[in-house]
Amino acid sequence: MKIPRCMSTQHPDNVNPPFFAEDPQLGGEDEIEEAYYVFSHLGCDEQMWDCEGKEVDDYVVKKLLTKYETFFMEKRLGRDLFITLRVPNPTVEKDEAKILLETLESIPRSFDTAKAFYGEDIAPIFEVILPMTTSHKCLDRIYRYYRDFVVGKQHRPFKEGDITISEWIGEFKPERINVIPLFEGMGYLLEAHNITRAYLEDKDVEYQRVFLARSDPALNYGLISAVILNKIALLRLWRLSRDIGVDIYPIIGVGSPPFRGNMKPSTVGRVVREYPSVQTFTVQSAFKYDNPPDEVRGAIKRLHQYRPSAPQDLEEDALLEIIQRYSEVYQGEVAALAPLINRIAPYVPSRRKRKLHIGLFGYWRRLKGIPLPRAITFTAALYSIGLPPEVLGITALKREDIRTLKEGYLNLEEDLRDALRYLNPDSEYLPDGTMEKLKELSIDFEIDVEHKEITDHIISLLNGNEERELERFILRAANIRRFLG
Repeated sequence: MKIPRCMSTQHPDNVNPPFFAEDPQLGGEDEIEEAYYVFSHLGCDEQMWDCEGKEVDDYVVKKLLTKYETFFMEKRLGRDLFITLRVPNPTVEKDEAKILLETLESIPRSFDTAKAFYGEDIAPIFEVILPMTTSHKCLDRIYRYYRDFVVGKQHRPFKEGDITISEWIGEFKPERINVIPLFEGMGYLLEAHNITRAYLEDKDVEYQRVFLARSDPALNYGLISAVILNKIALLRLWRLSRDIGVDIYPIIGVGSPPFRGNMKPSTVGRVVREYPSVQTFTVQSAFKYDNPPDEVRGAIKRLHQYRPSAPQDLEEDALLEIIQRYSEVYQGEVAALAPLINRIAPYVPSRRKRKLHIGLFGYWRRLKGIPLPRAITFTAALYSIGLPPEVLGITALKREDIRTLKEGYLNLEEDLRDALRYLNPDSEYLPDGTMEKLKELSIDFEIDVEHKEITDHIISLLNGNEERELERFILRAANIRRFLG
């Protein structure tokens, strides 16, 4: 079984719309085109499909196969290339709960479409991602609902002596689906191995994929915490795999800003080095559309060439003690900045027409009771005032902390240096002690002068209550960075 290496996602972190889009905000038909483009031109082997909100197209398989017949006859969905559905979590997303049932019901229909196209049994969709996974029961309910109620109903007659549902409308396949947990909060990342173990106890599976969030942990606990939490989770999952004898293939959700993963065409080698045991890396919108296509294709090709290896061993207790102190300072600084972030957020342009997945705390994050925008908007807002979110919380670190962290977070200095390129040292919004701490930690960096000038202007617009001009300058700064947020 081929396990994908590069998962294209619909995260709207891009500055520039793709050439095929009719509008800066991608809509339903654009996303069909996007799936074909990332498969045929960029070299991705998986497309994550968000099944929430309006403009979601649950006929994606039928449209791809009928519109691009020649390509998909050669590259087969379900064998060479993969569509993986991200479904609502009914435990958390009550308003979206029934969309889960509609989505699961669509899987056998897509199977019928592919069978008619290929002339053989190929399941084009057989895996779903469950966001905000908090227990093995959340996963098990989806697994069993599909097996027992979507597929299982085919054997029931309408009444005694009558035909069965499958005799009436045909068989339901695939018989089972794989459910991929997506872990987002600190506690759940640290318990990912135990939740996965409990889910697999009564399953006979060939393998298990596990998705680790990278953006939400950064938003909630800061850059350094997000990296350390992911690396501890990966180490524990690797140990679990060896213990139970089931191959576990991690997925990590990395975006372009260092705050959200620092996954750009120029940094793929560094990201793989940081997370060597990861099987699948996300390729988000800024990666795809804010860089030259040749660079994007080359980077994706390199990702395919890397082979996963054992994760790095870690001093977990020492690292967890540091990020506990660090995250407390980070959260305090974010709380102080929240009114400003929420003031800027409406002027960060949207890049998708539809509502995407809600994440851990809903559309508005609540950090210690304070509402915050989504991670992409949060990151864009702070970069726009010359305050990369990567520097928040850094005043909590001691010199000896940096030495310990660098043993666990290999790219710490490089990631900070990349972020600090867009720091405005004159920004009135820098938390007290930030510049002094950067000097104390001996982190050298070079500031992008043009970006600083734009952030100076954005700050002056805010001080003059001239918000109507904000979006234009937010985009100008983002173009320099090659990511929105």
